Amino acid sequence: MPEKSDRDPAPAVTRALRILNLLADAQGAPMTLSDIARALDIAKSSTLNLVGVLEDGGMLQRVPQGYRLGRRTAELGGAFAVQFNQVREFFGVCDASEVLRTEVVQITMLDGTDTLYLARHEGRLRHRLGTPLGSRLPAALSASGNALLMRLDDDEIAELLRDSVPFPRLTENSVVDLDGLLAKVRLARERGYAVDANESVGGVSGIAVPLDPWLPSDPAFALGVAIPTELADEARIAEIGAALIAAAAELTNPMSIQGAPATTE
Repeated sequence: MPEKSDRDPAPAVTRALRILNLLADAQGAPMTLSDIARALDIAKSSTLNLVGVLEDGGMLQRVPQGYRLGRRTAELGGAFAVQFNQVREFFGVCDASEVLRTEVVQITMLDGTDTLYLARHEGRLRHRLGTPLGSRLPAALSASGNALLMRLDDDEIAELLRDSVPFPRLTENSVVDLDGLLAKVRLARERGYAVDANESVGGVSGIAVPLDPWLPSDPAFALGVAIPTELADEARIAEIGAALIAAAAELTNPMSIQGAPATTE
């Protein structure tokens, strides 16, 4: 078989994509033709041709200060959003992660005061942990439940769970009062992920992060990993936490991120 060539089969397309990515990273700030050519190390004449085609297609908009993304990019983003399903895409995101591909990863949602388990990526390790699909655990006790509570403020958490106190003691490590739960959720907010150290299932530790809804009408989810407690040292927990944060970012609608610039003409 012939060796795969490193030659770019479509250099003009590659350069056009680089221009779009450059302007996307500029977060709405216009860039001049010279700025674009210099940043991408492309001849100014070639850059002019490329931005002209992109402008004609509505992908770029020319303003007095230079160029910025055009309205067509928002239209394409909207078309992508319509076809995107977080649960469906979750499996591919896990498989693509060097860390998560080997782990049991689950999607959960908040149902009243419980965590409801909806989807499960099985992983490739010998141990098979996690909670069966359709099962529930008290949100106060599981890592996924705590991750779902991270998006609420302390008063909202107290209002939601006030009739559930004291929480059931599922293991000797289970938190049973609201103050203990709030302390855990505050720590989770600081580091970006929640941890359940044998609090809901003995011998099992959980790490989880919140996943914002793709559309305003969608429910909020959490992504969680379950590992044997004997493997849950600080380094492994931090590694899984970082991988879950990265996975959640891939499954988050970029148009819903607060402060994301609008593309208007």
